[in-house]
Amino acid sequence: MAQTILVIDDERAIRKALAEILAFEGFTVDEAADGEEGIKKIKENSYDCILCDIKMPKKDGIEVLQIAKAEKPDTPFIVISGHGNIETAVDAVKKGAYDYISKPPDLNRLLITLRNAMEKKSLVTETRQLRKRIARGSEMIGESESMKRIQETIEKVAPTDARVLVTGENGVGKELVARRIHELSNRANGPLIEVNCAAIPSELIESELFGHEKGSFTSAIKQRLGKFEQASGGTLFLDEIGDMSHDAQAKMLRALQEGKITRVGGEKEIKVDVRVIAATNKNLLDEVEAKKFRLDLYHRLSVILIQVPSLNSRREDIPMLINHFLKELCDDYKQPEKEIEQDAMTALQEYNWTGNIRELRNVVERLIILSGTAITRKDVETYIFMK
Repeated sequence: MAQTILVIDDERAIRKALAEILAFEGFTVDEAADGEEGIKKIKENSYDCILCDIKMPKKDGIEVLQIAKAEKPDTPFIVISGHGNIETAVDAVKKGAYDYISKPPDLNRLLITLRNAMEKKSLVTETRQLRKRIARGSEMIGESESMKRIQETIEKVAPTDARVLVTGENGVGKELVARRIHELSNRANGPLIEVNCAAIPSELIESELFGHEKGSFTSAIKQRLGKFEQASGGTLFLDEIGDMSHDAQAKMLRALQEGKITRVGGEKEIKVDVRVIAATNKNLLDEVEAKKFRLDLYHRLSVILIQVPSLNSRREDIPMLINHFLKELCDDYKQPEKEIEQDAMTALQEYNWTGNIRELRNVVERLIILSGTAITRKDVETYIFMK
């Protein structure tokens, strides 16, 4: 789809010349003969970029800029300036214009500036969408008593640097608890570094956590910072901590006790400022009894314990979760939000959710894709067992 540019200039010859050049380059061009017409078009339409003269009747370029920034703050605004208006053009840049181009415009500079401006707009839009998706991904949905208690605990714990151990079955949302604690903490502007201890081979876990020096082992062709150093000033989330090797547990204990780490193959102690949040689907006290987990490390990690309940134990939250996923997924698929009939909702509430919230989200996505205009009980019975 062609990108659309609005050209605002009271000089018809310049306006038409710009329109022809831009159309030749593949842009769709809209024109306005003065500031007032330009403002009207800005309010009524969406543009990928605005080119605007400074000196115009009715409304000058600065007034148009100010209104454009209020109405469409993300749309890049490029000022076209006569030689006598350079100071005004520079002032316009200070007030939010992307750049200015002198009259008569140099074609190459004009096209480069336009493309840079629209690329910046695209990056800003992508960044906003990513932030929205990340924020949306850390939402904790539910009004059951168990979820209220968890949220209250998070609000009390987050502003401190206390270590937290999050437990619960697979798919209940332990990582959401960790993200929420980080977002509400004094370290929110620092990094949140996640490590899945179960996904890393035992022989590599120490290098992953503490880093290594060049030449410390065969494939160590350069120095590498570990997750502790990467998370310094922020939060380190250790998922599936129960699967960590004994050797790594011993080094982890030392790092927590002293706030220092030593890279694999290194001798220098490195001070780190990290808050650790750990999570597991195992009963760590049973693992201690079986001599698979260190008791002293368990006590270091479990200053605060948060048990995330299974979905089956908070069925009253299921309708709220389903409606949340319906809205989120239909938005992702860019389609109208589907309705769900009450019989279908009841069937989903009664289902045995062994995979918890992760399974529920997958089922809702499946129903959105495969059902008709509304999700019926028959749809649930037909598609829920397609595993």
